[in-house]
Amino acid sequence: MATVQWFQAQQAPHDIGKAPSRAGYGTLFAKASDYDLGGSPASWAKVPAVRHAITKYPDCKYIWYLDQNAFIMNPHLKVEDYVMGASKLETSMLKDLPVVPPDSIIKTFTHLKGEDVEFALTQDKEGLASGSFVIKNGEWAKFFLDTWFDPLYRSYNFQKAETHALEHIVQWHPTILSKMAIVPQRIINAYSSNDHGEQYKDGDIAVLFARCNGTGDKSCAKESERFSQQWRTSFSRA
Repeated sequence: MATVQWFQAQQAPHDIGKAPSRAGYGTLFAKASDYDLGGSPASWAKVPAVRHAITKYPDCKYIWYLDQNAFIMNPHLKVEDYVMGASKLETSMLKDLPVVPPDSIIKTFTHLKGEDVEFALTQDKEGLASGSFVIKNGEWAKFFLDTWFDPLYRSYNFQKAETHALEHIVQWHPTILSKMAIVPQRIINAYSSNDHGEQYKDGDIAVLFARCNGTGDKSCAKESERFSQQWRTSFSRA
């Protein structure tokens, strides 16, 4: 199991020390400037960062990508079971769900089996949420990531960059949609407030500070302060 987080050069060091260091887990802190994005927004760096993790940890079974502005809150949950376990997916994945809410005619497959899922992510109030997702290592993962990072999609200048590109891809490529599961948001992608999606509750695996800013009352530092003590306590007991 590998965990990936990317960060930008101006990010404070205390904001990136969130991934677990446990037997069987590897962590890659990927710097956005390490990747040639061809002038695309820095958020696109998540895609080559995950590809980088596959190269660095070729024997890992799953890769969990987590945005820079987040804390892993429950180190006792194993992503490979809690998120990607076949029996867990059978009960948690949302079937026949519009890929882009509320009324996309393209919906998640009704007949998809948990054992066939290669890629799990969530939705928030605005659509697919790419701040936290899990992908199964293998040839399909490489194909999917290479497709997502195709210069053609980056050239479209989508409003939400890689997230809108992902929505476009899964609606037009059934080979990708057929391996994708959307799971309830709090399973891997709870937010620090309910302004944009499902709010974090004690016991959730992670909390993301969605749409936080560099300064002000909604700054990422301010948002993280509310959870830092609980985060430290959780890891001291792990």
